[in-house]
Amino acid sequence: MCGFVGYIDGGETQLMEPVLHAMADRIRHRGPDDADYYMDGEISLGFRRLSIIDLEGGRQPILNEDKSKVLMFNGEIYNYQSLREDLLKAGHVFTTKTDSEVLLHGFEEYGTDLLNKLRGMFAFIIWDKNTKTLFGARDYFGIKPFYYAKMQGTLMFGSEIKSFVEHPHFKRELNERALEGYLSFQYSPGYETFFKNVYKLPPAHYFFYKDGKMDIQRYWIPEFNAEEDKPLEYWVDEIEKTFDDSVNAHKIADVEVGSFLSSGVDSSYVACSADVDKTFTVGFDNGEKYNEISYAKELSELIPVKNYSKTITPEEFWGNFGKIQYHMDEPLADPSAVALYFVCNTASKYLKVVMSGEGADEIFGGYNIYKEPLAVPAYDKIPFPIRRFIGKIASHLPKKSGINFLIRRGKKLEDRFIGNAYMFTEEERKKLLKIKTDAPSPAEVVKPFYDRVKDKDPVTKMQFVDLNAWMVGDILLKADKMSMANSLEVRVPFLDKKIMELAERIPLKYRVNDENTKFAMRKAALRRMPEKWAGKKKLGFPVPTRVWLKEDKYYNIVKEKFTGEVAQKYFNTDMLVKLLDDHKNGKADNSRRVWTVYTFLVWYDQFFNDDILNGYAEHTDAKTA
Repeated sequence: MCGFVGYIDGGETQLMEPVLHAMADRIRHRGPDDADYYMDGEISLGFRRLSIIDLEGGRQPILNEDKSKVLMFNGEIYNYQSLREDLLKAGHVFTTKTDSEVLLHGFEEYGTDLLNKLRGMFAFIIWDKNTKTLFGARDYFGIKPFYYAKMQGTLMFGSEIKSFVEHPHFKRELNERALEGYLSFQYSPGYETFFKNVYKLPPAHYFFYKDGKMDIQRYWIPEFNAEEDKPLEYWVDEIEKTFDDSVNAHKIADVEVGSFLSSGVDSSYVACSADVDKTFTVGFDNGEKYNEISYAKELSELIPVKNYSKTITPEEFWGNFGKIQYHMDEPLADPSAVALYFVCNTASKYLKVVMSGEGADEIFGGYNIYKEPLAVPAYDKIPFPIRRFIGKIASHLPKKSGINFLIRRGKKLEDRFIGNAYMFTEEERKKLLKIKTDAPSPAEVVKPFYDRVKDKDPVTKMQFVDLNAWMVGDILLKADKMSMANSLEVRVPFLDKKIMELAERIPLKYRVNDENTKFAMRKAALRRMPEKWAGKKKLGFPVPTRVWLKEDKYYNIVKEKFTGEVAQKYFNTDMLVKLLDDHKNGKADNSRRVWTVYTFLVWYDQFFNDDILNGYAEHTDAKTA
């Protein structure tokens, strides 16, 4: 696990070693063990390494036999040993024992067909000196990040946007379109980022860059085709067998591997299946609702395995929030990202690699909202225009569960579900913002995903949207950035191509039904753990922000931001203060909306206040605390 930076067509900067080194130093946290560089006058490549496989011989960039191709790679290839054997038989000569070198020779042998042979998480580039062509790719699910920007003719690329700020051709400008979209999604959806002219390479895509032009193609997409003729027991057996195979593959390393452990079934299933020695848990000292440590310790004793836990104080949470948003690169208003930062920090004191449960909800149907289309099916028999009329009337009534049902079912699925977060509607965010943008509506953003599964049932549509939007923009963003901020590799065995191939075949009734979500997966987990964990309702990671925002200390911290110079530039601040006041006074639970705006304002300071941004550069030699 590592990080890389690079640029091409940079003119005089192609020979400036200090520029390349400064870019790599910005992401030292991703790889504190080693660094190396490659410059040939046409491309400049910098690499930071966290040593996990072939500890002595795995330095990057790696060159092929005749030194005509150069590789930089971030991730892990779990089937590299079998691929290596095939490539050796084909006559390729290896100089390392790493999984990285398999990509270099594999691309020589198979071209882009290599990508569908891979099992793992990856973002990598290969530079061909002879043809002056740059190739790059990102893994199937978007576990590993890849950013690129073209400014003043220079193409910059790498694992984190923050490395670009060290290049003299980089222009730091806020992308106001991204801000508007973020207010609905709580992350920046789509290919754009919060920086103008900086983009994300989408998951399951590759590119070729030559003569100043970039060609991007998709190479894989999940396809849900349920098989209705097999019993539940078949699917439970298949999940158990396939998951065990994935966990074993994800344990390949030359260092110790541990596991995160919360009270939920996903991380519990990983911990019970992984045969690790150490698990890690965090919680908050705000009552049992916000603290999963007791659940984790109890299960750890049953496995048995050593559990290391930390209780996060409010002072730690709020005091580290700015640094956390800096590491995130783009604002992410999911409070659980802070908890993830601290559990990664705790784990990093003991080892370099942990496994985690991300992806199970999207693949097996785990979110509680997935049960919504199955509730009161008779109501859907009412003609839609009538339901829409009822929903509009209900929207003016006090918000309660029954009222919310009428409001939501008065909208088409494509309009009411954009993922697991829907902070501000298009109308609300335009009223909130002073600026005017041409950002697409929330429904327009997710429409391409709905179009791909228009013949599927509503739950499958929701899963597909989450796999392509929410999981990439929120779940995997925070998993990568919070782990790497602490020089820790997180592996996600649920996000495995073989598991996805299985999950695509599982009938809806064994994914989501009246009894529970992730139904078949929970039955498989029940073979490893008691019902207390296997059947536990999905909670997410509970964070007490709604409680803190009612306390004077934290209310005042947020109010200061809401009335500050940056807020006045972008927002109608009287509306911000009303959201905050109504929450504090108990008129409405506005905690998530308040947190969304506050997160952006904190993030903005990290990247557009030069004193703060330069302060991070001065401390790149110190591991994050």
